Amino acid sequence: MEIWKNKKAVSPVLSNILLIAVAVSAMSIATTATYVISTNLRETMGERFIIEDVWFKTGNQIAIYIRNTGKVAVTIDAVYINGVPQQIEETTFEVGEHGWLNVTFAWLSNTAYYIELVSKRGTQVGDYYVAP
Repeated sequence: MEIWKNKKAVSPVLSNILLIAVAVSAMSIATTATYVISTNLRETMGERFIIEDVWFKTGNQIAIYIRNTGKVAVTIDAVYINGVPQQIEETTFEVGEHGWLNVTFAWLSNTAYYIELVSKRGTQVGDYYVAP
């Protein structure tokens, strides 16, 4: 029982162990948050796609040819023509993949339209195209 008579040593040991546990927990949370944020940032920065061609077809159709030039898959979530959202079916292009995206829109000949595509991650690509 002589060992437990000096209670002054027990309190600093427990406080040091508690401090180490808190520091390890905080660092593991910080490491996890950094990993999640950097992974999302890497995917967002690796997302690249271009509009290669736009065809104004009869029957109020606009066909947009898209190529994924980035390092991650791209999902086209929205299409805007002159700032007005258009109804489309969500389309995904894998890395290096390309293809057509069809939009129903009543276009007029010899008129310029600003066509903008927006991905699910928020990347925007747009330009002016003149209907024939």
